[in-house]
Amino acid sequence: MMKMLKLVTCIKQVPMVSELPWDPRTGTLKRNLADGMINPACRYALEAALILKNTYGAEITAITMGSDIAEEVLREAFAMGADRGILVSDPKMAGADTLATSLVLSRAVQTACADFDLILCGCHTSDSETAQVGPQMIEELDIPGVTYVDRLELDGRLLRLQRLSDNFIETLEMELPGLVTITTQRQAPRYVPLAGLQDAFTDKDISRLSLEDLDLDPELTGAKGSPTKIINVFSPTAEKDNIIMKGSARKIVQQLFDQFDDKIGGAIGKDIKDYQESQ
Repeated sequence: MMKMLKLVTCIKQVPMVSELPWDPRTGTLKRNLADGMINPACRYALEAALILKNTYGAEITAITMGSDIAEEVLREAFAMGADRGILVSDPKMAGADTLATSLVLSRAVQTACADFDLILCGCHTSDSETAQVGPQMIEELDIPGVTYVDRLELDGRLLRLQRLSDNFIETLEMELPGLVTITTQRQAPRYVPLAGLQDAFTDKDISRLSLEDLDLDPELTGAKGSPTKIINVFSPTAEKDNIIMKGSARKIVQQLFDQFDDKIGGAIGKDIKDYQESQ
């Protein structure tokens, strides 16, 4: 008889709004100025874990790294169907880049979930979009891993995965234990039931881990352990050129063809001159 699957889902609390003041000295978001939520891609990873749980039977542990307020996303994970919650929190972890974050999360998994079968992460986060933590955890834990997965199927200890890559559908197989990052293309996350949310705040406890619990050198975590340096932070601006064309409709159409033949031809999939001659 196969043992129950041990799934770990790494989730992150991100700001609810995209425009937030940055600290110019550290290059980090002032997260205390906005309410937080589960990173959207992390919700898809949790949904993928819940589908595996419903299909094959599993225990899901949700892990997040952050301040005390990050406990909220673990409560929401409980309401969706997670069984355990672990908050990795220590002031010395503040300002961590993806390298320091992946080290802490990997050590948390090794400390509290050493018998894991599969780790599921979102493919990226809405507040940074680096898509680096999952792959870095794969390297840190020295396990097999696949990124940007949109479908999973289990056959014993063999995980069959599907993903879209360069407009081709890839089907891959991976022996457990391993790690996958989940896209936001399929399996929309379920709504959180009010009854489940109430139970999540009353019936479930959250475990806490500090740097001391993880036996990590403070020099390798937080801002001290983060080699990434923010040189500048700015909001991108889109610039558009306005072109005014005058004359009859026929003349304007001809001007469009003359000035933008490459772009129009690319849009219709034909050489614009051949297209004109065929009309």
